[in-house]
Amino acid sequence: MIDNDLLLRTINKESVERPPIWLMRQAGRILPEYRAIRSSLSGFIELVTTPHLAAEVTVQPVDILGVDAAIIFSDILVIPECMGLEYELIEKKGPYFPKTIKTKADIDKLISGKPAAEKLAYVYDALTLTKKELNGRVPLIGFAGAPWTLMSYMIEGQGSKTFSKAKAFLYKEPELAHLLLEKITVTIIEYLKLKKANGADVLQIFDSWAGMLNADLYAEFCIPYIKRILEEVTGVPKIVFSKGAYFSMNEIVGLGADVVGLDWTYDPSKFRAQFGSEQVIQGNLDPCVLYGAPEDVGNAALEMISEFGGRHICNLGHGVYPDTPLENVKHLINTVKSYKY
Repeated sequence: MIDNDLLLRTINKESVERPPIWLMRQAGRILPEYRAIRSSLSGFIELVTTPHLAAEVTVQPVDILGVDAAIIFSDILVIPECMGLEYELIEKKGPYFPKTIKTKADIDKLISGKPAAEKLAYVYDALTLTKKELNGRVPLIGFAGAPWTLMSYMIEGQGSKTFSKAKAFLYKEPELAHLLLEKITVTIIEYLKLKKANGADVLQIFDSWAGMLNADLYAEFCIPYIKRILEEVTGVPKIVFSKGAYFSMNEIVGLGADVVGLDWTYDPSKFRAQFGSEQVIQGNLDPCVLYGAPEDVGNAALEMISEFGGRHICNLGHGVYPDTPLENVKHLINTVKSYKY
């Protein structure tokens, strides 16, 4: 039994008094309480791999901001790591893989499926501890990176403005690309099943680098694998967020996910005109709106809610940026919570 079940009722298309709100990257550097914990550790990875601390920072936004859902504090790159590709997180630069995927031999070395997913016990322990700490207050969201996004890092070795190495792999080695995507996909499936088993009430698939592709590439190398994840991970609501993939929205909506996430480039009114009023949508306020005046933040939130017209989970069009003014984040949340349908 969950006391604040607004998110779950919205996903189930039940009547709700207002839209629920949570924010991608809500557990993080906007909160002084998070920074205090983070400063005492060797690095980000220590926080991710220490269950009681990951649980603590997961719950912080519920206590401090009053959001309608918690999302487990973790990282999408735990999947490549459990498959045998270790990564580092370099301060102010981001993730870095000392070894990358270049050949079939590299792919063959990767562990996949359940044996890989079972290595991430620290994630499942964090979910269990978080669920206990939440004590039924709000739902708990688990997540995974989508296959293409994870493959991008595994080939590129780090973040990139173009992911040209990863994209070149699709063109030069399509068979190997499918082989790698298959191994990643079966690992994600087992990972999300274990997240559900350890307390996740909702699951989100992040395709952060979807916008690097075009419609043809997304149709071949992304849609079939996301579809398989949605079909094989059952009994839990699922959100698909493909950032920048406006060109494939027909296919994304056609996947049948419970919720479709939109980034800030997609006009809510146009989405409703094309896909109707019944599809549950998540998003899509530009994170940079939160740098503006509080009054403008509130007005932007109200305009967004009005344009979606119901069946809507309020969120940003991507994660909250670390230097975002905390008071503006609170103002956004309070504006949404004071709204009445």
